[in-house]
Amino acid sequence: MYLPTAQLHQATTLAKASKLLQRFGSTARLLAGGTDLLVDLKAKRVSVDHIISINRIADLKGVTLEAESLRIGALVTITELDEEVAVREHYPAIIDATQSMAVRQVRNLATVGGNLASAVPCADLPPVFVALHATALLWSPNGERVLPLEQFFLGARRTARRDDEILTGVGIPKASPAFGAAYVRFGLREGNAIAVAAVAASVQLDGDGAIEDARVVLGAVSPIPKLATNASDALLGSQPTDDLFAKVAELATAEADPITDVRGSAAFRRELVGVLTARALTKAVGRARKEDR
Repeated sequence: MYLPTAQLHQATTLAKASKLLQRFGSTARLLAGGTDLLVDLKAKRVSVDHIISINRIADLKGVTLEAESLRIGALVTITELDEEVAVREHYPAIIDATQSMAVRQVRNLATVGGNLASAVPCADLPPVFVALHATALLWSPNGERVLPLEQFFLGARRTARRDDEILTGVGIPKASPAFGAAYVRFGLREGNAIAVAAVAASVQLDGDGAIEDARVVLGAVSPIPKLATNASDALLGSQPTDDLFAKVAELATAEADPITDVRGSAAFRRELVGVLTARALTKAVGRARKEDR
């Protein structure tokens, strides 16, 4: 397979990239690491006349731990994210995802922004970030728009990004001492396998150890990373127990909307959701109690 002919543009500022997007409209795509876009072009899943490289835009790089949040630039690679000390210390659920993503060579190129903006249903970072109450940071000439990440995804390969906007990164609130989150997935093999099903979970415990806030987010079993509201709400006000997690796992299974493909049947994926939900919640509570990293 060969790359189709397209004109390459190099943008060194957000303003230049935005102007190019507005100029070429639907005939253009942004290029960061290229691990999704170039494959899609070769496979003829997308067709474009213009490719806008944003790799030299400094505003899209770096991880910053601020007083109330963690800001992750869109051009941060999966390897950089995995090796970031602030992430490893304060957000171990992200490491759950980065450690399971592709192979080293791909992680060295793939970017956080690309993993989100591609809006592929089986992507690993979106469920984790939604569980962590992340926001999408979108820049346009009119200023920055901050959008809860669960509202960023509209469908498979569709997002709420406007034509003149660029995803500059994500913001994640600072985790409180009694907060824990985890991500678990099932793939058919190690290495470059994509998720057949995945679950991210987060819990906030109160002073008595009961769950006062929780999120259960399903990956690869819905067109978008699905915030399972029934499952999440069923956790509130209760002490964490295996029986509770079993009940919540059933609710999460009912909220899944999987398809059947070469990687597994819809029934198999639903079964996985139940198992993975209980595992993710157990791990998240362990981290909230500082029993598990």
